Amino acid sequence: MEEMETWRPPAWGRRAAVAGLNRFAGFGIGLASLFTENVLAHPCIVLRRQCQVNYHARNYHFSPFSIVNIMYSFTKTQGPRALWKGMGSTFIVQGITLGAEGIISEFSPLPRELTHKWSPRQIGGHIILKGLVYVIATPFYSASLIETVQSEIIHDNPGILDCLKEGFGRVIGLGVPHSKRLLPLLVLTFPTVLHGVLHYMISSFVQKCVLFFIKKRKNPAQIPSEGANAAQNILENYFPELIANFAASLCADVLLFPLETVMHRLHVQGTRTIIDNTDLGYEVLPINTQYEGMRDCINTIKQEEGMLGFYKGFGAVVVQYTLHATVLQITKIIYSSLLQNTAQ
Repeated sequence: MEEMETWRPPAWGRRAAVAGLNRFAGFGIGLASLFTENVLAHPCIVLRRQCQVNYHARNYHFSPFSIVNIMYSFTKTQGPRALWKGMGSTFIVQGITLGAEGIISEFSPLPRELTHKWSPRQIGGHIILKGLVYVIATPFYSASLIETVQSEIIHDNPGILDCLKEGFGRVIGLGVPHSKRLLPLLVLTFPTVLHGVLHYMISSFVQKCVLFFIKKRKNPAQIPSEGANAAQNILENYFPELIANFAASLCADVLLFPLETVMHRLHVQGTRTIIDNTDLGYEVLPINTQYEGMRDCINTIKQEEGMLGFYKGFGAVVVQYTLHATVLQITKIIYSSLLQNTAQ
């Protein structure tokens, strides 16, 4: 008796299935990356900022293992919510920046996107647009930062719109009481805009360089084939950009970490913020700095904490991007397996 052959769908059916999965591949892979950047990485952002503003700290937390240990201590003493505080306000700040960018570009000649045939004038206008957006976002970023570093032990769970209320209150001089050491918004605007514009320029440059080298190493376009090659072709359409975005964000965060430390310390000064003790994992500490501005903050950190003081909490960056790389790799393996099975 002849063995029955395993039934396989016709070629056109396999191609349709691959095409259908291809349509969802970009969305799924991009969603996984976005979820990692904005949700899974948030505890790393919280710890990173708490370490940056904690001038009392003896443990600088350069090691990712040290960061993971302190995360465990905070979760044990305060519950998981201690690592996710301020996440809603970070989305609000992102929404404000996107909205402000769209409105300004709509009612001004400043370009929101650069074309392939760019000119120095277009680049200058584009950078000016980014700077104006960061100027608008500064008071709301300050309110969001306070929510992420304020200790849960003495701070009630903030409302969803508290970031907006405190941001507007900071602009008009009303709202929660502040001490006399509170720095004016004009003093905070320069380091915030400088950090935002430099971060954008560095990440854009690195992204384009990575994409250029990936395309240069890529083989010439081939006729799409079935099976594993088809799956590989589909994945190659989506992952280069994600890899470029990952490398760009990582380089910008590493290079600008000292500036970010200075910026965050200036933002929290005089706000009567109480932070967690990042040395012990329990107890709280007040912020009582008296920096006169950006230059004084830099000199004070250098004198009292050393050059390594600018890198307090750097281990959180290592944890954040290790997690991000792991999620990207797992997502790639899953989609590669699904595409190969569909193409067979």
